[in-house]
Amino acid sequence: MDSVKKYGTEDSVNWRTNTMRYKAIIFDLDGTLLDTLDDLAAAANQALAAMGQPGHPVANYRYFVGDGLRTLMARILPEPLQSRAGIETAMALFEKEYATSWHQRSAPYPGITDLLDQLTAAGWPMSILSNKPHDFTRICVQRLLPHWAFAPLLGQRPGVPKKPDPAAVFEIAAFLDCQPDDILYVGDTAVDMQTASAAGMDAVGVLWGFRTREELQAAGARYLISRPDQLLPLLTY
Repeated sequence: MDSVKKYGTEDSVNWRTNTMRYKAIIFDLDGTLLDTLDDLAAAANQALAAMGQPGHPVANYRYFVGDGLRTLMARILPEPLQSRAGIETAMALFEKEYATSWHQRSAPYPGITDLLDQLTAAGWPMSILSNKPHDFTRICVQRLLPHWAFAPLLGQRPGVPKKPDPAAVFEIAAFLDCQPDDILYVGDTAVDMQTASAAGMDAVGVLWGFRTREELQAAGARYLISRPDQLLPLLTY
């Protein structure tokens, strides 16, 4: 896709002294700021085991996650159990397991803490929007990203459509007193790119996350980056 810009190791800019291209940043959480895949996979496989079903390889969860808990359970269950009752049973089992084990291996990706330090020092408003259930989203951020302010910090909530519906993005924009096209959206899946597009925002696809370059390009990524520090040049002219 010709419109996609790739920022490699050779790119650098004195970004603090340049004119701002954007006024705020929205981050996805899982696969963007935090590497949570091992803990998500372990809890999901435990839920399957409790239902007498085989688990899946961790790598498969790169494609199972990203669209909310209910969709995750539907994807991992065998077809005979993909009923409403089966999915709700799996959800309850997952939530019980994940509530105690979510932090065993989850951690910020390399370079994320330095990026957040620089953004905070420069005064950039930062928000998080995740399809992870809201309570889990808050717990993960409070435990694993405790030194940085994200306002608002939103997970999937009852009554609010999940991504890629842009409803929550518009809520964040209103909170930040920004127009949507003043905000840069950063994520790692097609859902994130589609969310940004639906809201009229530029999207950054991160290549260290759960999905591929090809998926991000096809879903409308405006930029692709392979390291967290490559976000900084995109913020200013």
